[in-house]
Amino acid sequence: MDSKRLAQYCCAYADNRKAQKPVILDLRKVSSLTDFFIVLSGSSAPHLRAIGEEILQKLRDDHDIRPHLSDGKGSGSWVVLDYYDVIIHIMSEETRQRYDLEGLWGDAPRIKPRKPRGMGSKAIKKAASSAS
Repeated sequence: MDSKRLAQYCCAYADNRKAQKPVILDLRKVSSLTDFFIVLSGSSAPHLRAIGEEILQKLRDDHDIRPHLSDGKGSGSWVVLDYYDVIIHIMSEETRQRYDLEGLWGDAPRIKPRKPRGMGSKAIKKAASSAS
């Protein structure tokens, strides 16, 4: 799976857990660190963990993709999931404002989060009904 599609899947899975203000930063032309940063917020420590777990579980179960690294599950204000080409930052709103990753990487174009093809409402309903 290419990195842009992976980023879109990550945002769609985060949306399953009501992640707030998702932003995808395209770093391909401004950094060799990674292709995309995803920055999004949650309302509480349990919400941050739920978003992170949803992304981890869905990528593992649906695509057999596992993170290179994950950190922050116990901190309560910032969870990071590193999939090499896509790094996801799940932050409390206060932490997000303090570190301002979107401002720090202000030269990076923003990509609009969209559900990837094959992940429309019919596919989601089918997956939900087969899980019941």
